[in-house]
Amino acid sequence: MGVQVHLPATVGSFLLPVTLCILTLLAQGILGKSGDEENTRSSALLQRVKRGWVWNQFFVLEEYTGLEPLYIGKLHSDMDKGDGSIKYILTGEGAGTTFTIDDSTGDIHAIQRLDREVKSQYILRAQARNRLTDRPLEPESEFIVKIQDINDNEPKFLDGPYQATVPEMSRIGTSVIQLTATDADDPTYGNSARVVYSILEGQPYFSVDAKTGVVRVSLADMDRETRENYTILIQAKDMGGQLGGLAGTTTVNITLSDVNDNPPVFDQRLYQMSVLESAPVGSVVGRIWAKDRDIGVNAEMKYSIIDGDGRDTFDISTDATNLFGIITVKKPLNFENKPSYTLKVEGANTHLDPTFRHRGPFKDVTIVHVSVEDVDEPPLFGSPSYYIELLEDAEIGTVVKTVSARDPDAANNTVRYSIDRSSDPKKFFYIEITSGTLMTVRSLDREEVGWHNITVLAMEMNNPKQIASVSVAVRVLDVNDNPPSLSHYLETFVCENAKAGQLIQTVTAVDPDEPLGGQRFYYSLAPEAANNPNFTLRDNQDNTAWILTRRGGWSQQDQTVFYLPIFVSDGEQPMQTSTSTLTIRVCSCDQEGNVMSCNAEAYSLPASLSKGALIAILACIFVLLVMILLMLSLRTHRKKPYLCDEEENVHENIVRYDDEGGGEEDTEAFDIAAMWNPREVHHPLGKIRQDMMPEIESLSRYVPQPCVIGVGSGEDSNVQGYVLAKLLEADLDPCAPPYDSLQTYAYEGEGSVAESLSSLQSGTSNADHEYDYLNDWGPRFKKLAEMYGVLETNTPPMW
Repeated sequence: MGVQVHLPATVGSFLLPVTLCILTLLAQGILGKSGDEENTRSSALLQRVKRGWVWNQFFVLEEYTGLEPLYIGKLHSDMDKGDGSIKYILTGEGAGTTFTIDDSTGDIHAIQRLDREVKSQYILRAQARNRLTDRPLEPESEFIVKIQDINDNEPKFLDGPYQATVPEMSRIGTSVIQLTATDADDPTYGNSARVVYSILEGQPYFSVDAKTGVVRVSLADMDRETRENYTILIQAKDMGGQLGGLAGTTTVNITLSDVNDNPPVFDQRLYQMSVLESAPVGSVVGRIWAKDRDIGVNAEMKYSIIDGDGRDTFDISTDATNLFGIITVKKPLNFENKPSYTLKVEGANTHLDPTFRHRGPFKDVTIVHVSVEDVDEPPLFGSPSYYIELLEDAEIGTVVKTVSARDPDAANNTVRYSIDRSSDPKKFFYIEITSGTLMTVRSLDREEVGWHNITVLAMEMNNPKQIASVSVAVRVLDVNDNPPSLSHYLETFVCENAKAGQLIQTVTAVDPDEPLGGQRFYYSLAPEAANNPNFTLRDNQDNTAWILTRRGGWSQQDQTVFYLPIFVSDGEQPMQTSTSTLTIRVCSCDQEGNVMSCNAEAYSLPASLSKGALIAILACIFVLLVMILLMLSLRTHRKKPYLCDEEENVHENIVRYDDEGGGEEDTEAFDIAAMWNPREVHHPLGKIRQDMMPEIESLSRYVPQPCVIGVGSGEDSNVQGYVLAKLLEADLDPCAPPYDSLQTYAYEGEGSVAESLSSLQSGTSNADHEYDYLNDWGPRFKKLAEMYGVLETNTPPMW
């Protein structure tokens, strides 16, 4: 049997060799197939059957735009009798979606648009089966459908637009950047992917290599300072640049980088600057700039003073940007000594390019004139500080030092001197205001103050704001003016069991003086104790001395305390001496020399009386004393009279009577006749009253008042005279409670600066009192002062 393969007319010429090969293979398959038909149908299923048709691949053009499905080819088997009993099946990549097959005729069509750039080939498998039994009549065969390329993609610059940099002044042909355009078409088929480069914009500065895409400089000596940025347009065209080819473009932004091809130039040939003579070292005078058309490191400068009379007085450095030169003061200035300076300054590039040395020299020179301005300066001392040594026994008025200061200005104003009192608060020194002579005005004591740090001030007469100061250090030298004295152990003890020659104490001395050769003390017993029979002193010649016993047999019963005068002297001139008394107590000690008791009375107590008994006796005595004091206190309170405290204040009393008065018929309480004739009534001061004693609720204690002078006329027989008489009687009895209903209030405001304001103590007339003092009591008594200030002086008394 044979197989027929029908291909589309558009690819028939191209696939003719392939078709011949397929037909040859199919013929060989038909011959093998005829031999196998002799076998039985069952054995044929178990044996390998040679394929009755073989093919390898199909070729199909991409980007088919027709309305009908694209016919690719036809499959036909020799076993196909044309009765429809054979069914053709297509499987593999794109089967059913991209490719379809007519299962009766074997026609293969492409039902989707094919794009080689998406997928260049498809692997498919074909098989012929019995339509009724679905039994494979042929083994499955694999074939390939290749998509044939057409020129449907233009070249593309995937990384564009591009940025490139090339140094200025580059030579012609200097490479700038290489561009690459990518064409998605098949580079192995025709010229669809062969790209040619060309420049559309950017001539005559740059060019591009047609094959490699390398952009190069095409114009020499391009200057960045003239033009820095360039934009060129590059085209890539396929089909070898022939007519009909597709093209793509991109832009390249090229920047000329700087090189040091321009020397620096100062913008001024002469700079004028000024600075105050009081400017401290390091002060900025001004700045200069050598301009350079280059940028970055190529414009960095280094400045130096190469000549001039101020090269030692001023300095120059480069600022943080390395562009400007900063002129600063190197040494103190003085207008009176030199009012101006001239500097010759050079500015040079720090980074040189050997390629452009012929454009040099890359440096420039300028002149700087600096004027020093005069200022009113404070006085200037002859020395920055003074050091003086002075003996502490120097007499008052001793000249210590003469300090001098002058006005450094041309005016040379007069200078006056003084001492900063904060540096000499106790005023040990005085300085003469015009001469600057420093002298003592108080006695010095090295032991009290060893150093005096004085600040002397100098002030210009015409300008008091101009003040200078200098430190004067006065060291007070030592003089042997203090006697030595024992430092410690002015009291010690000797044991009762001490023997003769036993050491009981080591004594040392101190002296506030500090001789240059060190301290040296001499010890001895005072002349009155030179022949002391109990103790002796041994000078150890090392500024210490021993106190030794001369005998034994010590007893507290004989003597408990000994006083030993010790004479101490120093070795300096004039010699200073002192006598100190050492108190020595006799104590009972144990065998090791530890003190047990130094109290002699302890031996006079009975042996049978213990410490516990002594404590009990003392406790009883203490309790007895407390009881006695308590009894005395209670007895004192009982004897105290009722309401007889003359120092306390009475503010108010409430008197309540429980019965009503009987009127004129009641003669028990008062004698009405006596009220009409008070002169006949002479009650003694101690007479007992006949009226009922009322119950008194006192809010405060009664304070007696002085007697009221001027009771009234003796001839008047009225109630007023009687009342005044009774009032006098009550006033003269300081211990009587206030039974009368008439109460006095004579102490208002006790403790006040105004004291009492009661009118009961007033005289017979307001003329006896002067109320002007009310004006001195402040605003609180202003109203009261106004009231009493307008009263008439002839107002009759109240009583």
